[in-house]
Amino acid sequence: MAALCIFLTAACGFDYRKNRIPNALIGLMMILGAVWRFWDGGSWDMLFYPAQAAAVMLLFYPFFKIGGLGAGDVKLLGASAGYLPSDKIPAFLFCALLAAAILSLAKMWRGKDFGDRMRYLWGYLAETVKRGSWQLYLENEREGRTRGICLSGPVFISVLLYLGGVY
Repeated sequence: MAALCIFLTAACGFDYRKNRIPNALIGLMMILGAVWRFWDGGSWDMLFYPAQAAAVMLLFYPFFKIGGLGAGDVKLLGASAGYLPSDKIPAFLFCALLAAAILSLAKMWRGKDFGDRMRYLWGYLAETVKRGSWQLYLENEREGRTRGICLSGPVFISVLLYLGGVY
């Protein structure tokens, strides 16, 4: 688990500085995660790492497709979830997304655009229902990339909560 914390520290560094997480970092994280699972539980347990990682990535892939999450965020969630026992993954995801929501609310409050963001969200949801299909979120905004938050921090917070025995 120490390796996971080191990887997440590096992911935070890249994500907060360059707004992207390198595929090589996530790939190395996944390889070492599978090796760790093999060492900890044998070859059968090693098969659970890619299965858990893929399941989480598939769960969040639709959010990537509509622009709600970055590709690196989806891969980081999956790669991190693979390190955890399967019964802890729902709590891990809940804590990570809760931390992301809190950071997002704080960013909107600080930027004094909470009302604008909520109006955009409700308009987006209404348009999606009206069309009957998903559309790209922030499609009509020029500065869409600067509006989001980096998910690596909330993922790291969630892993630290797990290591601290919170869930």
